[in-house]
Amino acid sequence: MLQDRYGNQMSTSSDVARDAYIEGVDHILAATHGAIDAFNRAIEADPAFALGHIGMARALMYASDMAGAKASVDKAVSLKDGLSAREQRHIDIFALLMSGKPVEARSAVWAHVKESPRDAIAAQLNTNVFGLIGFSGLAGREAELLAYTSYLSPHYGEDWWMMSMHSLSLCETGQAAPALALMERALDQNPRNANGSHFKAHEQYELGDATAGLEYLRGWMTDYDKRSLLHGHLSWHEALWALQLGQIDQMWDTIDTAVAPGASDSMAINVLTDTAAIYWRADLAGVEVAPERWRVLSDYAAKHFPKSGQSFADIHAALAHAMAGDGERLAILTETANGFAGDLVAPISRAWKSVAGQDWQTALQELVPAMADHARLGGSRAQRDLLELTCVNVLLKLGRSDEAKRMMQMRRPIFAERAPVQGFAAA
Repeated sequence: MLQDRYGNQMSTSSDVARDAYIEGVDHILAATHGAIDAFNRAIEADPAFALGHIGMARALMYASDMAGAKASVDKAVSLKDGLSAREQRHIDIFALLMSGKPVEARSAVWAHVKESPRDAIAAQLNTNVFGLIGFSGLAGREAELLAYTSYLSPHYGEDWWMMSMHSLSLCETGQAAPALALMERALDQNPRNANGSHFKAHEQYELGDATAGLEYLRGWMTDYDKRSLLHGHLSWHEALWALQLGQIDQMWDTIDTAVAPGASDSMAINVLTDTAAIYWRADLAGVEVAPERWRVLSDYAAKHFPKSGQSFADIHAALAHAMAGDGERLAILTETANGFAGDLVAPISRAWKSVAGQDWQTALQELVPAMADHARLGGSRAQRDLLELTCVNVLLKLGRSDEAKRMMQMRRPIFAERAPVQGFAAA
């Protein structure tokens, strides 16, 4: 029986289907463009290849085609009789996911990897800060992510994908230097692994290496297909470093060509969160953001996330609505606040409203409880600096500069000397 790159037996007798499947999986794991085409070729070579349909489903999820993804999963389910136990569990995990059962899917992945740790396309669902652990809303989810990749790593050895996943887990638990060393080993094996370049950017961010980080990413992005999953988000990293280094024209050019609505081919959650974050980080640093930009982003958020439920997206949508002055849209998020971390979404949404109205005391009262464990919202440390720096800004507006400085020293020491907030250095 044929095997995939990780030694898992596959229920196809077609060499063409196997080779195309392996290519598609590698595109998924590396966040490069071409997965849909590869899985199409796998299915054309063997229409009864159930895992080929699951691979297609995963690729379509990343392309924001959820109807197509569900159809692909349904097709795989119809083909699963007679398959191996591993393949049936693999299909069942994706069926849970497409049925809107992320909690059950997360548990099923954990159970599955105990039996089949090298089933990468299934194991992948629980990795990364945007995975099922990352968006669980649970306290301690960063530690769980590290526990997960720590369990898997010995089963993969010197595999470029797993090393990059474990590297991120180390970085997000405060181990940036060893994370970067591991990432360099992963990138030596596969320099075009976009997840690797992405996580290397996070590690350089955590080490405060803006100049080297921007230089690396600008070079790496030169031949990265704009249709690829991480193009918009890596461009956000570029824009953020350009802001930090005072390259404001370059920041706006990157935003307007690769990050903002209409400029990015990324998933809606990335377009919303990255654009809101860079606009607000620019505002905090003293760069004027035109009101029209916030209005356009508010419209985009209302179209793609009209109801609360995806907590990480919700706090960014609330920011866009508040800055655009749309109280009605903001109220939807403030008053409903459903989702895996909805208890944090409501106070943060109220805080954005208070910030927009320059009611700094109320903003602080709303923010402080959320600061205790905002990791539950998902996203990376770099992304959640949106909240850390907002809290510092509010303290400065209240004249509590000593407290603002202590906060950075205790919570984000990389910014202790020079937080990217207007007035911090002079306080």
